[in-house]
Amino acid sequence: MRARWLGRVPYTEAWDLQRALAARSQEDYLLLVEHDPIYTLGSHADPANVLFDPATAGAGFLQVDRGGDVTFHGPGQLVGYAVRTVGAGPHHGPEHVRQVEQVVIDALIALGLPADRVGRMDEYPGVWIDPSAPGTGRDGPRKVAAIGVRTARGRTTHGFGLNLATDLTWFDHIVPCGITEHPMTSLAAEGFSATMAEAVDAVLTAASDVWGPMDDVSSVTDGARHAAGTGSGPARVPVVLSAPTGTSLERRLARAGVDPAAGVTLSSRKPAWLRVKATMADEYLGLQHSLRQLDLVTVCEEAGCPNIYECWSDGTATFMINGTRCTRACGFCQVDTGHPLPLDTDEAVRVAEAVASMGLAHAVITCVARDDLPDGGAGALADTIARIRGLSPGTAVEVLISDCKGDKDALEVIVEARPDVLNHNIETVARLQRAVRPSAGYARSLTVLARSAAAGLTTKSGIILGMGEREEEVLSTLADLRAVGVDIVTLGQYLRPSAKHLPVARWWKPTEFDELQEAGMALGFAHVQASPLTRSSYHARAAADASNHSSAPVPVSVSMSAR
Repeated sequence: MRARWLGRVPYTEAWDLQRALAARSQEDYLLLVEHDPIYTLGSHADPANVLFDPATAGAGFLQVDRGGDVTFHGPGQLVGYAVRTVGAGPHHGPEHVRQVEQVVIDALIALGLPADRVGRMDEYPGVWIDPSAPGTGRDGPRKVAAIGVRTARGRTTHGFGLNLATDLTWFDHIVPCGITEHPMTSLAAEGFSATMAEAVDAVLTAASDVWGPMDDVSSVTDGARHAAGTGSGPARVPVVLSAPTGTSLERRLARAGVDPAAGVTLSSRKPAWLRVKATMADEYLGLQHSLRQLDLVTVCEEAGCPNIYECWSDGTATFMINGTRCTRACGFCQVDTGHPLPLDTDEAVRVAEAVASMGLAHAVITCVARDDLPDGGAGALADTIARIRGLSPGTAVEVLISDCKGDKDALEVIVEARPDVLNHNIETVARLQRAVRPSAGYARSLTVLARSAAAGLTTKSGIILGMGEREEEVLSTLADLRAVGVDIVTLGQYLRPSAKHLPVARWWKPTEFDELQEAGMALGFAHVQASPLTRSSYHARAAADASNHSSAPVPVSVSMSAR
């Protein structure tokens, strides 16, 4: 089972993510998250158990497809979603519920609750404090964890919500789980103290006892989670227990278990396999001239791509739209950050004209993150796709997008434009997300890709190596990408743009990239492009050709190149 502590995740993103894992993968997952305040109603919930007007709740309100009645998720509550193959038949669902309950019971005992004070009640699912106590109310049994699951075609979704230090007044606005005589409680209300990190550890250990060894990958930067891994999965990387000093970037790295002073110095000579010769052929100069005439920008220049001479000489480039200033400050990226300028309303037209005049068979369009815009810049991307299709209907279009701040409607604007390939880079492993790209998230990126794949698009993602990740974490990330339906993946070496950016932790060798490529193909990707100099659009034509002949789901061409 692949266990993932994903931190704070919006409910709808976690819901779409687990549904993708249940539908597209046969691997078992345990997703551990914390949610913003939200009330959810199970498929057979009684509306009478909602005691407030949802419009004034101060929390989200959603009808979902799990069993059970109405409940609450929010801060201070550890939520676990078990996506498992349990087999067909009516008896498998109840057995799975009992296993989920057992995981929570064992975790609570590990956190210090006496074994004779925590358990089940025959008439109600869930986990209870003093389940055998006589009476009702605070003198009787008290529910500390709600259970609600769904089993469809032998696969489960949803799971448990364990109240650690949850504000119990949220439950005053509902009849929790439809139970009137017994109240909700929390560990804190019962006089027991446990941090989220300690609870995650306890649940993972208990889950490994019930369901077997865990491939445990964490996105946490909490210093409390530094113990060895559970089961036969990789050991968790130690993280700094005290607040480190230095820049905000260095502090984020240290909290994620990366010593910012232990990597490759900026003045160190690059290995021979990373040295690129500048060759300004006529094709390179011609493409540069065309882009200047049309006042267009490429990410090749803005991001300082080492392949610019090779790709431009081959008639391949990647247009960058929505301006040159990004509203985020990812630690690896050279693109300018700051307050962005208004959108250029003619930019989409000029890009389409460039594609047509240059006779491009494949166009790659990327963009800076525009968190200042209501749609995150999605409308401009969709407009650019439409303009290219209008002038060059035979041109395949790939887009490399941001996460749209998790806005499902904004992503849908891009999806409805039907790009031939939708690329969204996850960039790094779960543990390093906050250090590397503090405005993004591992779960959110997986959800963007899952939603795009569910819409029938060919999907693509990329990982940058050399920022402090370990090989087993990269392999787990590849497995997660494939599990949500990603078709093509790229892996390349991180090159530090300046002293203000993330240090290079180490140089990955070409042979190691070869091994990752082989491992990725074994996972079932249509194509894996992996080498020190690989970037999102590097050798994309070759990737498209190879994937078109693959037995895996066939992606469409993924490059912008001359006919």
